[in-house]
Amino acid sequence: MPPLPIDDAVFLNIPYDEELRSLYLAYIVGLYQLGFVPHMSSEIPGGARRLDRILALIQGCRYSIHDLSRVELSAGPSAAPHFNMPLELGMTIAWQILNSEKHTWFVCESEPHRLQRSASDLNGTDPSIHFGTAEGVLSELRNAFWSDRAPTVPEMLEVYRFVEANVDAILTRNGTSNLFSPGVFKELCWLSSAVSRLLREARRRLKP
Repeated sequence: MPPLPIDDAVFLNIPYDEELRSLYLAYIVGLYQLGFVPHMSSEIPGGARRLDRILALIQGCRYSIHDLSRVELSAGPSAAPHFNMPLELGMTIAWQILNSEKHTWFVCESEPHRLQRSASDLNGTDPSIHFGTAEGVLSELRNAFWSDRAPTVPEMLEVYRFVEANVDAILTRNGTSNLFSPGVFKELCWLSSAVSRLLREARRRLKP
């Protein structure tokens, strides 16, 4: 029996691609700004079969975001398409169909109407279009998880820029250039959470 999903937990299914660094940071920062906690397959420890661990992570999250904007071949001599994102989306859809009250998923793209060509079985699903920018991701996250207490997109961008300015120091501290490594991801989450919490408290105090 899978565990009950955690209400503020969001499974983040995005390409592990350095070229999409700004989107990766925006997803982490934006979710914390809106009061949610992102989770990724990179944080899963070793042991059981990887797909089983990913499914368990999806089952433990109340929401999931699936970014299908990376349809190009990866760079380098071993160029290949990115199939992990649609695979994990398929697992999520199957889980949601069988457990409709336990999970809600969202699909993101950078170009309007492209999803109709790249994944025609999703026709009828309205993807969130972020146009490949951090500001676009923050705006779409705010639309998806809107509440009257949500910060504005300019306020979210302030936190994004602060976290972005600290990325190189976080990489150095972890002794890696891999932005998606577990240690780096956890530090990005900690920093995003801390700054978001401080700003929420400051806004509360400033309210008349």
